[in-house]
Amino acid sequence: MSGSAERESRRAANARKRISRRPSRLGTPAGTAPGPDRTREPHAGFPALLTRVWEQARTAPDVRTSVDILLSLDGHVPADVQLRALSTRDQAALKALWQLTWRPDSPPADPPGTGTAPAADLVETADEEPVFTGELALATSGRIVLRTPAQGPLDRRELVGGVLRVPWSLQAARTYHAEMNRAAARTARTIADCRTWLDRQGDKGRDELLEQAKEAALRTAPFVLYQEHRQYTNFRDQNNLTGKTLWPGHPDCALSSLQQLPLELWSDNDVQLVVGLTLLIRSAGFGRIEEANGTQLGVDHVAAMLERVRRSYNSVPGDPVHPAASHGVEDLKTLAEALGARRRQVIEQAPLYREIHGALMHKVERIATDTAGARRRDEKISAHLAERLPLRGATLDELGRSAAAAPTWLARPHGAFATGLEALVHETVTAAAEVFAADFAMSRGMRSLPALISALRTESWARICDWDITRYFCCVVPHPRARTHFDGSLPATADAAWAMSSRMQYNSWHFVPGNLPRHPAVLARDHFVPPTLPDVAFFSDQHHHGHVTNKVRFSIRSPQPVEIAGRTFNGFVDLRLLRCAGTPFTEADLLAAHRASRLLATATHLAARLTADGTPVEVTAFDAGWHWRTITGTDTARPGPPDTTR
Repeated sequence: MSGSAERESRRAANARKRISRRPSRLGTPAGTAPGPDRTREPHAGFPALLTRVWEQARTAPDVRTSVDILLSLDGHVPADVQLRALSTRDQAALKALWQLTWRPDSPPADPPGTGTAPAADLVETADEEPVFTGELALATSGRIVLRTPAQGPLDRRELVGGVLRVPWSLQAARTYHAEMNRAAARTARTIADCRTWLDRQGDKGRDELLEQAKEAALRTAPFVLYQEHRQYTNFRDQNNLTGKTLWPGHPDCALSSLQQLPLELWSDNDVQLVVGLTLLIRSAGFGRIEEANGTQLGVDHVAAMLERVRRSYNSVPGDPVHPAASHGVEDLKTLAEALGARRRQVIEQAPLYREIHGALMHKVERIATDTAGARRRDEKISAHLAERLPLRGATLDELGRSAAAAPTWLARPHGAFATGLEALVHETVTAAAEVFAADFAMSRGMRSLPALISALRTESWARICDWDITRYFCCVVPHPRARTHFDGSLPATADAAWAMSSRMQYNSWHFVPGNLPRHPAVLARDHFVPPTLPDVAFFSDQHHHGHVTNKVRFSIRSPQPVEIAGRTFNGFVDLRLLRCAGTPFTEADLLAAHRASRLLATATHLAARLTADGTPVEVTAFDAGWHWRTITGTDTARPGPPDTTR
């Protein structure tokens, strides 16, 4: 990746891109295979999950059990996420029928006297004749929906299966009516407050809020938010916010459509959307939006989230953050800004991470505590590395200090690798696969530190943005048992590993520009805000096509910042672990993985310093051929060029 690569002609580059890089087809023209090597399994992905969940709910012994199954999607998400996804009408129904609510300060409803009818049949309660027969169902979005008094039948086109009949007693109907009256009054107060607050911002201030929200939607991973029955998302076909499908300013973007519209013509849904996004961003930047994924973005919901975060941050020594004086927008803005400031302190003192519940793409910020379990895993990885590399120490941090004391070996050949940096990456990933019982472990980065440093010194931001994914690498190492998830086939395992590697190269490509100045070339380039927190994910094999195909069910991601030529690149390297089946990773796993990725970041920083001082370090390993050879144990077949004389 030196000067010769920079001078590659466009024709040569295009010819290279037309050659397949799939390990089992390496060297053949791309797109010439008769069909896919593997097809998507019929029971995989989110629609199939919902079908299974509905069948479990339909055959449950009583409706109350059915509700529990639907709220957790049969154990795939926390029930409180689903409770916070409900519309006002459905919230009131669950409160009236089963005393279920997400509101911590909600007064108890009167006993409903219903809710125990068998799921498959309508059975009247022994105490009271039903006055109304409602419906309970699962929408294709994954949300629970109900038919309530005075409402017509649910639209079957939006449901996963059929409906369960729910008898309503007179007491339940009256409780529901009272809940709806309280909700209507609460909503009216909230909307009036939101409109007053937005009006005080003036035309210029509101436009700035909309621009900020559009930038967040454009630079953030997929999210799905609700305002009553209206869905707001930057995700796939349903897009109505700026994202992969809608460019900034697109008339179909709900935020763009508000920019020329007088405030009095904004819908109540749009008013709460803009206020809710503003509060979330003030509390932690764009990433906080994903912590509302799959839920209602009402002001009360945001207030509850901010209060949970406040309690979490106050568990860390330091100046406590006081609760909001009220659920008014101005008081919540004060709380959000205080949390944003306190968060920067907490990160310096305590290990923050996120849980990801893949079925609804919902994230929850946590503070890790299981340091004892992390220490044991740390020591096992350290022993593996100290035995195979010129490093000394019993812990990963000690190995990092050892590398900093004598870093020159990182630029020299080591074992089968052209540089010690490559050897360190491979050995760390290999040890991680074994110690964490991962089916696959991987780490990514940039191939040419000399090219990056050269571009940084000349402030060639457009040049960096123009690099394609081949400028990045990802070393993927499968555990020997990983092949059992791919019909025992080593070629299929190698292809899966390379698919993961390619995707991780794309992730590096996607994050790097987010660390550059707001140059026109950077703003025009598709990129996300680089990640800074590690995360542990559950049931990720639901929406992402690559995750579904390659069975990425449970995972850990540990991104790390690296300083290069005086500029900090967040998310420049990481360590990822995944399991295709079995049990989820634990908090201790995540903490230890984060220490291992910190060692990789330290080594990359040291390699960058060596490069800046005149000893260039590049990564040439971990291409498709390397993955084929190391996984199958055979040389890659390299057929000759296609016969063009016919």
